[in-house]
Parts: sequence; C-alpha cells; structure tokens
Amino acid sequence: MNQDIVKGKWKQMRGQVKQWWGKLTDDDLDRIDGAMDKLAGALQERYGWERDPAEREMKRRFEQYDAETRDPARR
Repeated sequence: MNQDIVKGKWKQMRGQVKQWWGKLTDDDLDRIDGAMDKLAGALQERYGWERDPAEREMKRRFEQYDAETRDPARR
C-alpha cells in the first residue's frame, strides 16, 4: 500500500492501526494523519524499533489490511 492510499484511507484505518500498535496515542494518530514517514517515526519512538524493522512491520500490516478489505469482485 503506497503513501497516497494510506493517506486517503487513514480515517478508516485509524481503529485498525490503534489495534496493531496500541502504544500509539490518539494524539500520535492525529499527528501522523496517514503520513508513513511520521508513522515509522512514531513506531520507533513508542516501541524502540530501528527504522527498517518499523518499515517492515508497517508494510506487512498494510498489505494484510489491503488483502482483507479489498473488493471481493476484484479478487
């Protein structure tokens, strides 16, 4: 899932993001506002992860989300 898609779906994804990464606060989610670089930074800060592991985790989760929410007619 690329930056533009995340940005466009951010309001729908917030609840799921909060479930995945419960240490992120509502203020964090407001500040991130769908920006993947800000999300990676917040994950680094809250979980003590390096940049690469944070980005891998984001990629995995967003691919999972995309697969689960994709229009069944397109599968």
